Amino acid sequence: MGYRWKNKIDVDEAVVTIMNNLDRGENMSNWLIKTINQSIKDSDPDMGTYFFAELKKHAPNGLRYFEDDY
Repeated sequence: MGYRWKNKIDVDEAVVTIMNNLDRGENMSNWLIKTINQSIKDSDPDMGTYFFAELKKHAPNGLRYFEDDY
């Protein structure tokens, strides 16, 4: 179950979570991928755009987990 991103801080927290997973060399869990995908769908489109821009900037290796759906 995702949650609606209300502001850029919410999105930043999701990006940091992804960065931490990748920095530890961990694969992204299905739960985390599903949660973030649902947040993208449930949130304002501007938040989704911001998410992808920040992910590309800070954790480009994480894009592969999310781009297929969008």
